[in-house]
Amino acid sequence: MYSRMHGAVSWWPTARQLCHGDRMYWVAGIFAVVLVAFSNRYGYHRDELYFLAAGRHPAWGYADQPPFTPLVARAMSAIDPESLPLLRAPAVLAATLVVVCAGLMAREFGGGRAAQALAAAAVASAALVQGAGHLLSTAVFDLAAWALLGLLVLRLLRDPAGDGAATDRRPDPRWWLAIGLVAGLGLLNKSLLIFPAAALVIALLMVGPRKVLATRYFPAAVGLATVLWLPYLWWQAHNGWPQWDVGRAIAGGSSGTSDSPIMFVLLQFGLMGPLLTPLWIYGLWRLWREPRYRAFPVAYGLLFVVFLVTGGKAYYMGGMYPILLAAGAVPLAAWLGRRRERWAGVGAVVTVNALGSAVLFLPVLPVPALPESPVLAVNYDAGETIGWPEFVRRIGSVRAGLGPDVAVLTANYGEAGAIERFGAPYDLPTPHSGHNAYWWWGPPPDTATEVLAVGIERDQLAELCAAVEPAGRLDNGLGIDNDEQGEPLFVCRELRAPWSELWPRAKHLG
Repeated sequence: MYSRMHGAVSWWPTARQLCHGDRMYWVAGIFAVVLVAFSNRYGYHRDELYFLAAGRHPAWGYADQPPFTPLVARAMSAIDPESLPLLRAPAVLAATLVVVCAGLMAREFGGGRAAQALAAAAVASAALVQGAGHLLSTAVFDLAAWALLGLLVLRLLRDPAGDGAATDRRPDPRWWLAIGLVAGLGLLNKSLLIFPAAALVIALLMVGPRKVLATRYFPAAVGLATVLWLPYLWWQAHNGWPQWDVGRAIAGGSSGTSDSPIMFVLLQFGLMGPLLTPLWIYGLWRLWREPRYRAFPVAYGLLFVVFLVTGGKAYYMGGMYPILLAAGAVPLAAWLGRRRERWAGVGAVVTVNALGSAVLFLPVLPVPALPESPVLAVNYDAGETIGWPEFVRRIGSVRAGLGPDVAVLTANYGEAGAIERFGAPYDLPTPHSGHNAYWWWGPPPDTATEVLAVGIERDQLAELCAAVEPAGRLDNGLGIDNDEQGEPLFVCRELRAPWSELWPRAKHLG
């Protein structure tokens, strides 16, 4: 394992490569190769199993997300339903796009090839970008949408005063149409994108340059984004706006990645990696000093306050950091000049940051080494990619002793998605769950008078069944303490009412 990782890291650009030639695309290519190389280790994440299930129930919306990522999962599964690397290929492309956009943003700030390569390498080394790029998730496409929007807005901010300087770099207001398209598609992936979009518009109104808003293309962009987002909004309205309930549950700590206010603040220094903190802080300061770009640090401040007050997750701020890193990379590259010893020092910092991010947020360590490592404590998602086949094997073994007509009811969408993915060899039926979108997909049939409950506590089942018998516990056999390890199995008999009447009680969002 070490030799494989060592070989991947040895491809990292050297100081000389950063100084000479256009290495931005080399950095992005190497980044993509590393993600692909590690895409098939460990296993599916619970969210990936959920996206596969949601893709089999196509709709304009779900309780907890718009339709884009489930449709991507459905498309990849249609090509090869057994391939985890293929399922994750769109995530690799999206994360690589973030890296490329960082380099292009450095170009917009006036940086040369060295600055562009440095910005791309810094973003490629970031913990959040590597972790998000490893898994199919709404987060990675959200990062890509933020990066594209940042780049397009920078295009709009070219010489906004119209003073005649740099006439070959004058803004074209038609870029607003591209912004509207990206924003609309991004909102079909994750509604969270409305916050940075709104924050940036408010920041432009507050500190300028306001002239970029004074064009008919701006309302056209808003209209285009709204039209694209409208089907999802219609679905939410038609179903009672469940996304609000999910958001409140996350703010209340229901998610495994929910953060307390103090952790929200502290984790900002870890999203890109602690070693890159001085660079993005410097970029924030540089943008504030330049009136043309002052809207970006103002938008950062607005988002920070909004997410902190509303109980947002730390990574919700992640989309702002590529542009801050790009802004800091340009003057840093100018200071480095052609001094090889300086470049060697900066290259070492970026390399160490990349190595630390990879060990913690890519499946580098062998599974047996995880319990004694800090990986599970730092990276919650790593534990959620381990043990699903073992869990399903245990569920299949228990149900085999109960009879072929026993339905399966799970506590969460990860358990249900795993049964759908791995349950066929054990003749497991399509599972049911009251969690998020699974509740909309319906209850067990009223003829199912006996149910195997997975991960649901006895007192909850007592509201549904008069007889609740223990049937064991889940065990991944690997010593990995994740959300499913040790969860109970119960056999639920003597229903208190038909499932069609009990089902409203089973609904839970989070």
